[in-house]
Amino acid sequence: MIKVLVADDHSIIRKGLRQVLDDTKDMRVTGEAESGMQAIHMALEGDYDLVLLDITLSDKNGIEVLKQLKQSKPQLPVLILSMHPEEQYAMRSLKAGASGYLNKQGAPSELVTAIRQVANGKKYISPQLAEELAEGLSQGYQELSHQTLSNREYQTLCLMASGKKLSEMAQIMALSPKTVSVYRARLLEKMKLKTNAEAIHYAITNHLID
Repeated sequence: MIKVLVADDHSIIRKGLRQVLDDTKDMRVTGEAESGMQAIHMALEGDYDLVLLDITLSDKNGIEVLKQLKQSKPQLPVLILSMHPEEQYAMRSLKAGASGYLNKQGAPSELVTAIRQVANGKKYISPQLAEELAEGLSQGYQELSHQTLSNREYQTLCLMASGKKLSEMAQIMALSPKTVSVYRARLLEKMKLKTNAEAIHYAITNHLID
């Protein structure tokens, strides 16, 4: 029996995931967390075979939660389940230690397949992402500018592109406006951009926001 901890801040999503997994004979949802800190605490204290983790949580970015989990329990597989398109977060999640990435719009059967694969110590990526990676390799892979950013810098870029003001970004990231300004300056420098407008145009062109 695969024991799964579901971490998602939407109760309806958690209920739906529980229904799908509990209807599958070889897996059960044995824990639910509605925030990043709760997910970390439960994962460290409980006995789970896998964590199903959302990227967008109420208190912490899912990538940060993932990194903390991998530091404290490196053998615990984490499968990212997100509403964001794969090109936005899949590679970033895998680089941070995730065992797989799945879009919430995928079929329940794909979720079950991914959980079994990850619980058995393997990686899971969708056929679409595998095709993109293969195509990139055949053309000579070149890292895009936003892939050089740290997670905080990337989060800042996405919030900027979503039209958030500095004060709103600081509140969402739980940082001071001054610190967010530092991240903004760093991302512009790394991406060789001069203005916020150029950064926003880049994010929209590369489909980094919904």
